[in-house]
Amino acid sequence: MKKGGGGGGGGGGEKQRAQRGVRSDPQREDGSATPVSIMSLAGKVALVTGGAQGIGRAAVQSLLKSSAKVAVVDLNKTVGEQCQNQLDAEFGEGRSTFIQCDVTHGDALRDAFQRTVDQFGRLDIVINNAGINNEKNWEKTIQVNLTSVIKGTYLALEHMSKEYGKEGGTIINVSSMAAFLHSPHQPVYTATKHGVIGFTRAMADAAAQDDYGVRINVLCPAFVDTPLLHTVEDEDNMGKFVKFKDDFKQSMNKFGVLQPPLIAEGMMRLILDPSLNGAVMKITCAKGIHFHTYEPMSA
Repeated sequence: MKKGGGGGGGGGGEKQRAQRGVRSDPQREDGSATPVSIMSLAGKVALVTGGAQGIGRAAVQSLLKSSAKVAVVDLNKTVGEQCQNQLDAEFGEGRSTFIQCDVTHGDALRDAFQRTVDQFGRLDIVINNAGINNEKNWEKTIQVNLTSVIKGTYLALEHMSKEYGKEGGTIINVSSMAAFLHSPHQPVYTATKHGVIGFTRAMADAAAQDDYGVRINVLCPAFVDTPLLHTVEDEDNMGKFVKFKDDFKQSMNKFGVLQPPLIAEGMMRLILDPSLNGAVMKITCAKGIHFHTYEPMSA
């Protein structure tokens, strides 16, 4: 397994395709394009936190379209049950299940993983996607955006890693372009997204060196059209940083807003490409799906 690298496309046409959610071929380090065909994941089981709406919901739909079975883990019971009914109508009953869970409660998250395995018999894919934007209650932001990702990764390894006698699998941890383009209105949110990248890359190296059989990658979208995007206008979420809300909106106008299906496409590529481990995938309106590269450390 290798770390993902390579550049993406550019230009106005690329930006328009990305905003519409149309495919944008990423490239490997050797310049060749990653295949875009969607392979069957029949027999595979996935768990997606924050899966009832936004990016998570789009990921769940993509997984179901590829014939996987999916546990949708979300805090909001009403939204989760509505999501479950819609998924049953679209894909048939028994293909997915909704599990209400506060990911900041370690025992509840552990139970969600166990319930998934109990129902579907195994676990192959975990997407740690749950996230909030709350600078006023910044401890909660750390708990959701970083601590739950760490817990979710360790729980995923318990159910998938060869070190526990399992068959291997794939983990995707969701970060943000905020980790690369920090802003004055989200200092703690930015810190958590930096943390997700650092943790994921380190764990990916550990997985490779100790032969866990689990690939661990990180996804960094720019602005995405989800409910979280609008929390910057609420003083209860932003506290004193709400004064930067107009600057935030200007940034959205400047960089554009992505649609969730394109983010889900990026997730599927991370799942399906067996060469990617420790990859940091970026998705922006300007370049579409592409990878971040790191300069090797010199002695």
